[in-house]
Amino acid sequence: MVALPLVALLMALQPWPAAGADADADADADADADADAASPVALPPAQTSGRMPLEAALQQRRSVRAFADAPLTLAQAGQLLWAAQGQTAADGRRTAPSAGALRPLELHLVAGAVQGLAPGVYRYRPTRHALARVAAGDPRAALAAVAHGGQQWLQQAPALVVVSGVVARSAGRYGERAERFVVLEAGAATQNLLLQAVALGLGATFVGAFDEAALARLLVLPSGERPLALVPVGRPR
Repeated sequence: MVALPLVALLMALQPWPAAGADADADADADADADADAASPVALPPAQTSGRMPLEAALQQRRSVRAFADAPLTLAQAGQLLWAAQGQTAADGRRTAPSAGALRPLELHLVAGAVQGLAPGVYRYRPTRHALARVAAGDPRAALAAVAHGGQQWLQQAPALVVVSGVVARSAGRYGERAERFVVLEAGAATQNLLLQAVALGLGATFVGAFDEAALARLLVLPSGERPLALVPVGRPR
């Protein structure tokens, strides 16, 4: 499954909220305080070299929907998040391209079985390579319930990554083209994550069929931030 066209189709069918007060939102949400979060969870340093060539990851990538009953390590979770939106330079550049370097994307880790991490919903902080908890408890069953088409298999995954976007961050510069650019960025970040999963010996897939409003509530997303892609990940069964 190729992530980008499916994300684009999803966004074409559902209009974005109009840009309003969120138009002045800081492009780097790392500066925001998390009222519900305990101390941020530092992630192990991301690895910038590996044993699998990119070409091999491309050839081996498949959509995986059956997962073994095995947890992710904290290092694996951190590597997946870094692959999608990790900071790669002191000037804020990231692993996925961003139009105008406005960085409208956010990542949330839905952790059910991640070693060294209490179950809950966490927001990824790229500049710190850390997690900030926004909700406690294992939300996987609730998340599976908001997916369309009876996708109960989602709760088998030890963790899921949700890619969301804030179009207002890009609208000031790009106007009506901002929606297109945010969707393109979400596709690029999602594909990075899928390929990193392969390189780690894990399986993943892209899911775009879900109740958007219900998922936003589950993730405690602020107004103007919209979930775009859902990526369950774990060891293939």
